[in-house]
Amino acid sequence: MPYQKLSRKSGPRRALLRGLVTSFLRTGRIETTTARASAIRPLAEKMITLAKKGDLHSRRQVLAYLLDEDVVTNLFEKIGPKMEGREGGYTRVINKGTRRGDGAPMVILELVSE
Repeated sequence: MPYQKLSRKSGPRRALLRGLVTSFLRTGRIETTTARASAIRPLAEKMITLAKKGDLHSRRQVLAYLLDEDVVTNLFEKIGPKMEGREGGYTRVINKGTRRGDGAPMVILELVSE
């Protein structure tokens, strides 16, 4: 399965993923469902890998995807250099249990800090 549809058409799904990745990289930690976390994890890892490169082309690629320029600046100035020694695995998923309202499995997705 190459990607998850998340019960949305392509436009709203793309908007949801862009918003989730942006807020995840803004705060470094997000509480969401398991399906959403597994969908945004590879996207966030790709953004961090591009930030590690640090060149202008990578910055423009990240700017084209993320919704906030301040998040991009933070990503390239703080998060990218902090992850220089890692060869991937920038995020961690912690199971939280089920959501009270509908029983959806919840997780905490966070950046790994050494």
